[in-house]
Amino acid sequence: MAGGLHDKVLEVLGLEIADGTHPPGTVLRIDEMEARFGISRSVAREVVRTLASISLVEGRKRVGILVRPREEWNSFDPTLIRWRLTADRTASLKTLAELRTAVEPVAAGAAARRCDDDAAGRLVALSERMVATSRAGDLDAFMDADVEFHRLILTASGNEMFAQLHEVVEELLRWRAGHGLMPVHPRPVAVRLHCEIAECIRSGDRARAEEAMRELVAEAFEGTLSGLDQTP
Repeated sequence: MAGGLHDKVLEVLGLEIADGTHPPGTVLRIDEMEARFGISRSVAREVVRTLASISLVEGRKRVGILVRPREEWNSFDPTLIRWRLTADRTASLKTLAELRTAVEPVAAGAAARRCDDDAAGRLVALSERMVATSRAGDLDAFMDADVEFHRLILTASGNEMFAQLHEVVEELLRWRAGHGLMPVHPRPVAVRLHCEIAECIRSGDRARAEEAMRELVAEAFEGTLSGLDQTP
């Protein structure tokens, strides 16, 4: 029960901080949290600790729990990414698209240079699985393969900092699918680009792997915005 209460209160307060209901400089008080949500002091403190772990808040002596400036937040935390996507979808999608455009094409090019045969073979197998699941309309299986595909490229790049961004990419991909912004049968151009990227990495074609990934990220962004336009 305590864990469930913690998660519910965390979701409410985290989203309220992300959407500006509690702007930077706002003081959050434990006793007010207890009264508002009907929770114990220990649960309230645990919620604050979780928010602090994402750098959303900090404790100040004789002040209380202070909401930190936005530029100090841990913007790569998957939970915060989800809250920001809920609070301002278009702005958050643009920010994430810019991040992916800056990182994933370079990662694909690096993977074409550094990837071993085993990882390259897995990428090709994943792209083939995406072809099959897209034709079958099995979006869940497609997404699992898609998430693993991008994670493997970031890892195969040989850049440890790129590799740690896989949770950011996964959160965005699953959020898009979970909000009805992915067709049951993914667009053929997206499936084709995944296959081309895998083959380019396997053959060591660094330039085309990078270019194709840039096209894929742009296609995903445009498709998501198009889906938003059609969503009530």
